[in-house]
Amino acid sequence: MPKLVVILLSLLVLSCAEKAPEEVSSVDPINWSARTVALSASDSLVNGSSYLSVYSQVYSETEHRTHNLTATISMRNTNLKDTIYIRKAEYFDTHGNAIRTYFDAPIYIKPMETVEIVIDEKDPAGGTGANFLFDWSIKPTSHEPYFEGVMISTSGQQGLSFTTKGIRVE
Repeated sequence: MPKLVVILLSLLVLSCAEKAPEEVSSVDPINWSARTVALSASDSLVNGSSYLSVYSQVYSETEHRTHNLTATISMRNTNLKDTIYIRKAEYFDTHGNAIRTYFDAPIYIKPMETVEIVIDEKDPAGGTGANFLFDWSIKPTSHEPYFEGVMISTSGQQGLSFTTKGIRVE
């Protein structure tokens, strides 16, 4: 009988424990902090900004019904030898309101490397007109970073997927 009481009390305590919040985006400060780099004005880097449209939702059947999507945001370095630096990755909703910034200090992306941000299907905060603004720095002889979004959702036997490409805005 005492073993049964201990088991029941253990189950009661475990079932009452507060659950950790569910992660809906790859906002992982440990991952980003491992990529942090200090840039100085004396580095003679070229700065730029790129825009990427992202869809956390699309309209389905009417403008009153939406379908949530998972978005994979790729930040790609197409250089064979040069590292590039992303100073900021900021996510905005349909109305232009900032939702989140992914890192607080510049990060590096090694030659030919891809770094990704994933926005979970359960995170519809961006809406049908979400977008990213990336601020970046490169050596004057380097290729600009390449930004791409892949949106996907599956339901039953149906699937939906498409891509978007970033454009330089500054």
